[in-house]
Amino acid sequence: MLIQLGGFLLSFASYTYEPNTATRINSNFMTQVSTFQLILASSSIRRLHLLAQIGITPDSIVSPNIDESVTQNENPREYVKRMASAKADAAKQSGKYLLAADTAVVCGTRILPKAETEDAAVDCLSLLSGRRHKVFGSICLLLPNGERRMRLVETIVSFKRLTESEIKSYLSSSEWDGKAGGYAIQGRAASFVKHISGSYSNVVGLPLYNVSQLLRGNGYLW
Repeated sequence: MLIQLGGFLLSFASYTYEPNTATRINSNFMTQVSTFQLILASSSIRRLHLLAQIGITPDSIVSPNIDESVTQNENPREYVKRMASAKADAAKQSGKYLLAADTAVVCGTRILPKAETEDAAVDCLSLLSGRRHKVFGSICLLLPNGERRMRLVETIVSFKRLTESEIKSYLSSSEWDGKAGGYAIQGRAASFVKHISGSYSNVVGLPLYNVSQLLRGNGYLW
């Protein structure tokens, strides 16, 4: 049972009170849940599904509208950090946690685009074929007090050499549409991957371990 007493939530089951958290009880165990809301600043359904995978359901979702153009000679690491931070700024709400993220597929020093046409997807896949590339994921967490926390995650992915027929077959799946680098590792493109070093979920769209650690380390409990 939870009773509001002044500025605290008092739990008779545990005989404890917490100034910033509520206590939730089920039949097996007791957990603490943040009383501050969590906003997801993303238009990506993949990121919502990834958060659900670790038991997180945002209180609301905001699709930030920002210019995602790469500036001249911009370093890929700085680009994803700038994008994640800009998304957070575009959607920020005081007194709430806000999570924003950005992902970039990088071959050499080239940031590959989100494939919007079959030609763009072919260009990306042909470039990645038989090569190793990097996926940079940046996460930005705005705290209820307005402070900002950033993390950058790097994953290395090695592709097999793709045949023309494999690329053509993949195009027919439409999985490439809107995907950075022209592929979705969680779909048919999984068969292209010879080796991966680092966070798999980062390649999908959100590095779950890093997100979890960042949220818990800054007081968001679920």
